[in-house]
Amino acid sequence: MHRTPPGPIARLRSLRYVELHTPAFTEAADFYEEVWGLETVESDTGARWLRGTGDEHHVLHLTENERVGLGRIAFCVATPAEVDEAARRLEARGIVPVFGPGPLDQAGGGYGVRFTDPERRLIEISAQVEAVAPRGRDGAVPVGVTHAVLNTVDIDAAVAFYCDVLGLRVSDWSEHQMAFLRCNADHHCIAFNQAEWTSLNHVAYEMTSVDHFMRGLGRLRHHGITPQWGPGRHGPGNNTFSYFTDPSGLVCEYTSEVAQIVEDAWIARVWRRVPELSDLWGTAGPPSKEIRCHMAGAPDPGPLAPTAAPTATPTPTATDSRKDIA
Repeated sequence: MHRTPPGPIARLRSLRYVELHTPAFTEAADFYEEVWGLETVESDTGARWLRGTGDEHHVLHLTENERVGLGRIAFCVATPAEVDEAARRLEARGIVPVFGPGPLDQAGGGYGVRFTDPERRLIEISAQVEAVAPRGRDGAVPVGVTHAVLNTVDIDAAVAFYCDVLGLRVSDWSEHQMAFLRCNADHHCIAFNQAEWTSLNHVAYEMTSVDHFMRGLGRLRHHGITPQWGPGRHGPGNNTFSYFTDPSGLVCEYTSEVAQIVEDAWIARVWRRVPELSDLWGTAGPPSKEIRCHMAGAPDPGPLAPTAAPTATPTPTATDSRKDIA
């Protein structure tokens, strides 16, 4: 008897937050609050949860760890029943959750399930996370996390998993080097970059408008911090960009005005990887070797791997130096 493969496990509504691991915990926490513009919601020994101006309880979870890397990626669904159904569909696919479904014992609470993707990234799907009081959006500070770019050793397998299992849709390709995936009207919430190892490329934070975006760059400049690439505007996604590194060496981005997708009308395209399409404004210039190196990161075995001594970050070679940019 022929069995129909199960459909996506859930209808993901948005990217909720990212968790980052860092040995430079105090410095990173101070950077994201005092300089980057997030606000601490809760803190504990070796852990801090920070929010933007949006509705999410937190958009960044910092955890002290010997190894720099991605802790987890969290997506939002509407109800606990959807979390339970996601867990059932995972098990139907032979994917065993590493937690849940059940109440989340963390800041903001909620009800969720966690599992790993084929490259051992930890994914969380949650509902009923605590609400937070409104925070004004007049300041030039992030609304929340809008996308994460992930380096992958097999872009086709990564795209297939996130589309078939998580229900994301491909918005565009940048040749066969990058794929941009969406879960709602925003052009992308996850993008994959073909690379020599699995790692985090960067995390992008949404600014309310281009004016907020530019004023945010001005605030960083007052702190003595200038962009390592940007400001500019990407072709794929049409979003503004400006890239920085945090005290851990992880790349963070201010962005705004990401393209909005009409599901029944959008046709994915393949963009050429040329400077005039990487930056439509022509203001950013080529990315430096330093920011390319930070985007490449160090090979990341995933947050559930045993902690070992940190490894040196490999230096991109001349042949791979263009592979970690949009």
